[in-house]
Amino acid sequence: MKTLEGLRVVEGSAFVAAPLGGMTLAQLGADVLRFDSIGGGIDFHRWPCTPDGTSLFWAGMNKGKRSLAVDVRRPEGQEIVTSLITAPGPDRGVFLSNFPARGWLSDERLRAIREDLIYVNIIGNPDHGTAVDYTVNPSSGFAYATGPAGGALPTNHVLPAWDIATGLTAATGLLAAERHRNRTGIGQHVSLSLADVAFAMVGNLGYLAQAQVLGQDRPPLGNDMYGAFGRDFPTLDGRRVMVVAISLRQWESLVEATGIGEHLPAIEKALGVDLNLEGDRFVARDALAAFIAPWVAARTLAEVAESFDRRGVCWGAYQTFRQLLDDDWRVSPTTNALWNDIAQPGLGVVRTAGSPLSFSALTREVPAPAPLLGEHTVEVLARDLGMSTHEIGRLHDAGIVASPERR
Repeated sequence: MKTLEGLRVVEGSAFVAAPLGGMTLAQLGADVLRFDSIGGGIDFHRWPCTPDGTSLFWAGMNKGKRSLAVDVRRPEGQEIVTSLITAPGPDRGVFLSNFPARGWLSDERLRAIREDLIYVNIIGNPDHGTAVDYTVNPSSGFAYATGPAGGALPTNHVLPAWDIATGLTAATGLLAAERHRNRTGIGQHVSLSLADVAFAMVGNLGYLAQAQVLGQDRPPLGNDMYGAFGRDFPTLDGRRVMVVAISLRQWESLVEATGIGEHLPAIEKALGVDLNLEGDRFVARDALAAFIAPWVAARTLAEVAESFDRRGVCWGAYQTFRQLLDDDWRVSPTTNALWNDIAQPGLGVVRTAGSPLSFSALTREVPAPAPLLGEHTVEVLARDLGMSTHEIGRLHDAGIVASPERR
C-alpha cells in the first residue's frame, strides 16, 4: 500500500508549480487525474522537445498521473470536470490548480456543489496579478546577489526555484487541508502565491533582516559561498570542483587533504582571524584559496576525488547534464533506487525518477510513466463518472472529449 493510496486529486495545471505539486502527490500513491484541452494545453509542447515535437518537459512533470482530454470551453466539458472535482466520498473533492479561480472554476460555484471541497489554487502575486518564476526572482533580490563578484548587472538563474518551492508547498498545503477535513469535516480554499513563497524565503534566510537591521545587501560573489569557505577550483585535467567547509569538521578534513595546515597561523595573524570560526574562514577566503588552488590544479579530478573522499571533504564536481547521466552513480538505477529506466510512451526508454522520499515501512516502487494525452479519458468517464459506452461514444463524436486513438 502506498502512503496516499485512495486519495484522488483532480489537477488543472500548466507551467511548473502546479504540475509538480500533483506529481509529488502521485508519486506518493495519490490518484492524480489531470485534465487538459483536446490537443494539449500551453505546456504540452514545452522545451526540451524531441525532433517530432514531443515534450520531454511534459513527460517529466506528469509521471504517474491519469489524463483526461476534454474541451472545457463547452458546457458539457465543464460539467464533466466539475463532476470529477466535486465527486462525493471521503477521498474525493480535492482540486489542485493554477488556473484562474473564476467562472465555472470559482470556489463559490464548486463549493455550492460540494461544501467540504478542498481547493488549492496557486496564483502569481498575492493580489492575483500575473507572475511567473522569471518575474518573481528579479523582484526578490536574488538576481542582484547572483553573478560574478563585483558585478553590477543582475543575473537570473536557470533553476525555477520558486516554482519548485511553490509546487512542494502546494502539496504540503493540500495534505494539511485534507487532514483538517478528516478531523473536522470542513473543507477550505487554499490560496498560494508564487511571490509569497519567494519573499518568505528571503525573510527566512535572513536577507531581509540583513537589509533592515544592518542596512546591507548581500553582494554577488560568483561561485563563492556566502558566510563560510566555499570556492570552485580547476583541476589538472580541465574539470572544476566546488569545495565547501562550513562546519569545523569539514574545515579540518579540507586542511588535512590539501596539507595547508602549516600556512594557517600566518593567515590568522596577518588578517586577525580565527579559522576555527565559519565567518572568519569567509573573510580569509582569498588567502586560503591561494594555497588550495595549487594543490587542486596539480591533480586530476580522479585524484582529487580519491583524496577528498578518503578524508571526508565536502565537495562536488561541476558537470553537464550529459556528464551527470553518463558518469554519476547517483543517477544510475544500479546504484540508486530513486531511478529506473522505463518505457515512456512516445519517447522510448527514459531514465526516470520516482519520489525522493524513502519510507522504512514501504517498498520503493518503479516510477510510473507520464500518460499519453487523453490516455484515460474512457476509463475516467466509465469508471469515475459511471457513463455508458453509448454516452462516451457520443461525447467523442461531438468532440467534447478525446482519446489518443480517437483524436
